[in-house]
Amino acid sequence: MATPHKNKTVSTLLAAALGGVGLHRFYLHGWRDRFGWLHVLSVPLSLALAQALPASAMIFTALPLIVSMLCAAIEALVIGLTPDDKWDLRHNTGSARQSESHWILAVILVLTTGAAAMGLIALLARSFDLLFTGGAFG
Repeated sequence: MATPHKNKTVSTLLAAALGGVGLHRFYLHGWRDRFGWLHVLSVPLSLALAQALPASAMIFTALPLIVSMLCAAIEALVIGLTPDDKWDLRHNTGSARQSESHWILAVILVLTTGAAAMGLIALLARSFDLLFTGGAFG
């Protein structure tokens, strides 16, 4: 029985767009993946923190989800930059098809890098604003 082919471009897109909730992990490793469930757990944990600490800044109560999203962006880059032959050895050993990356993967990687860099810069700027000025700039 042939195992289903895992597409590297789809995996990268899932990690970049919906990786904060772990969909890329479930696509690659199935429903028993512990790290996928850790990504899923970040959503209710952030909501619980927001309920428990209503006076705190949202950036601190949403920190589990923000960290999950940044980790997913790094995972998207690692998945997308993995060579096709190494990808097939790891995820498509029982598949009859070979992976072949196209230009759309490069576009996804560039957009992921830009979005992750902007998100990290915004996170640092807002954190420093809250920590050093008490939120004087917003």
